Amino acid sequence: MARGWESKSVEAQIDMAEARRTPVRRKAPSSPETLEAIRKKETILLSRTRVVRELGAAQNPRYQAVLKKALADLDAQLSTFAAV
Repeated sequence: MARGWESKSVEAQIDMAEARRTPVRRKAPSSPETLEAIRKKETILLSRTRVVRELGAAQNPRYQAVLKKALADLDAQLSTFAAV
């Protein structure tokens, strides 16, 4: 039993050593405008996910229509962020 724990420890140490050897690529600092655009895109994607989930569970046809319009609006907003 001790041998099994020992081999797992050795394996973890080998993994950590390999992780240290591989160079970590760091991105160049992004401009505030780029960061803001990324944040807005992620917010829109989260909203879209919520609307799609609610649309799947909606029973009322009027509420479904509202959600479909919201989804179309969010898709239109996402199309402006295609480059980000």
